[in-house]
Amino acid sequence: MRPLPRRPLGQLEAEVLAALAGAGGSASTAELVDRLDGAPAYTTVNTILHRLHEKRLVSRARVGRHYRYRLAVDESELVADRMRDHLRHASDPGTVLNRFARSLSVEEARKLREFLDRLGAGG
Repeated sequence: MRPLPRRPLGQLEAEVLAALAGAGGSASTAELVDRLDGAPAYTTVNTILHRLHEKRLVSRARVGRHYRYRLAVDESELVADRMRDHLRHASDPGTVLNRFARSLSVEEARKLREFLDRLGAGG
């Protein structure tokens, strides 16, 4: 059996945050492991949750012997901040935005166009 490819920690953190947001409230480590692709180890997810807690991105409450985690930040703001950071570090932001726009589905492009139209109209 071939080992699964390893994800960068930043990517796994983002996946754990997305899984937690998708849980619609709080979730245990085991529940999040089940929601993640690639069968990450329980201990790996637990370590990521501990780091996210230290960064104040998730909160936790003890329930019995385990913790239940919940997002402590707005997911859309968190993702938007990461996107802005990536764009700020690009040598050619226009090309990055062009590639990003071309990668959107028809529905995603429609929503983006609506948002941009509202911004242009001062809303």
